[in-house]
Amino acid sequence: MNGAERLEKLKEIFDDLFDIPDDHVLIVEGQKDKMALWLAGVSGRMTAVQSEGGPLKVAERLFEEKMNAVILTDWDHEGEKIAKELERCLSSLCIKYDLTIRRRLRSVCGNEIRDIESLPSFNARLVNEHIRGKEVKTK
Repeated sequence: MNGAERLEKLKEIFDDLFDIPDDHVLIVEGQKDKMALWLAGVSGRMTAVQSEGGPLKVAERLFEEKMNAVILTDWDHEGEKIAKELERCLSSLCIKYDLTIRRRLRSVCGNEIRDIESLPSFNARLVNEHIRGKEVKTK
C-alpha cells in the first residue's frame, strides 16, 4: 500500500470514528491516546483504561451505563494484552464491542507506529508526503 492509499484509508478510519454512535465509548489505554484522538478531531465519548482502574472497572461502568464499546488500544504487546482482557470482561457482561477500527488502524500503520498517540504525527507525515509528491509531479 503506497502513501496515498494509506492516507485515504486513514481518512476513512477517522470518518468512521467521527460517526461512532452516541451509545458507544471509545476505550483507549491512556490520557495521551485520548488527546491524540481529540487532536485528530474525534469528539466522541472516550475512556482511558489506565485512569479508570483497568479493564474490569471500565467494563462494569459500561454495563451500568448501558453503553457499547469500541476498543482502540495500541497494537504493541501491552496493548494486545489489554485488548484481550477488555474483550474477556466485556463479553462476560454481554456488552457489545467492536475491534474492527483497531484492526484497520493496525493494518494501515503497519510497523511504522504501534500506538494511538502517534496517529496525529503519522497522519501529518502522510499528508506532507502526499503534498510533496504532488509538487514534484507538477514541476
